[in-house]
Amino acid sequence: MDEPILTIEERAAINNGRWFSSLSPSLRHDILRCAFVKRFKDGDLICARGDPAEFWSAVARGSVRVSSTSITGKQVTLQYVEPGIWFGDIAIFDGERRTHDAYAHGDTTMLMVSRADLQKILSQHVELYEALLKLQARRIRQLFGLVEDLNTLPLRARLAKQLAHLVRSYGVPSLANGGEVRIGLQLAQEELAQLLGASRQRVNQELKQMEREEVIRIEPGGLVVRNREALMHIVEADD
Repeated sequence: MDEPILTIEERAAINNGRWFSSLSPSLRHDILRCAFVKRFKDGDLICARGDPAEFWSAVARGSVRVSSTSITGKQVTLQYVEPGIWFGDIAIFDGERRTHDAYAHGDTTMLMVSRADLQKILSQHVELYEALLKLQARRIRQLFGLVEDLNTLPLRARLAKQLAHLVRSYGVPSLANGGEVRIGLQLAQEELAQLLGASRQRVNQELKQMEREEVIRIEPGGLVVRNREALMHIVEADD
């Protein structure tokens, strides 16, 4: 059964989100008042390609893996939506169906607002139109940045940039060594390769090279960034 309210940590993730925290207190209050909580286990399908857009959502805990299926039937991961990020509004506005599958990656908590409630909030808060427009503009900038990186940066720089992003979004400071940060999001190398548009073999080679340089450490449970400055130097050297 879904918990009716967010935990303290989940509410903090929502309230501290860059976009949501920029809204007025009254608008944030009305969004949270209309929202309901859904909890998913690792691998649960949240919504499928072709589904009608019934909800606007935010991640409060865990992660959402957004994927598509190739013509050969292979599932390709496009993005991991982190805590504090809202999504799903595009299909609500254009009236089209969902374009991708979304799965829970790890135990995941979602905050959801129905289409009807979102329309009601929009009618009461003109501010939300401009805020959502800015949110779309930010997504477009990020998309252009990804396309530019894919066409101009070598894999080593793209990988370092992706690891730096994962550290910001999912980094957990090491208790044993304050200078190290563990990436809390559990990703197989194949999944990491899909995010970079590269083969698993090439990504594995670059990771091992970074490990030899003592920038990262590869462990059975995931990746540990040992030297964030060195990681950023790799990005800036090829940027």
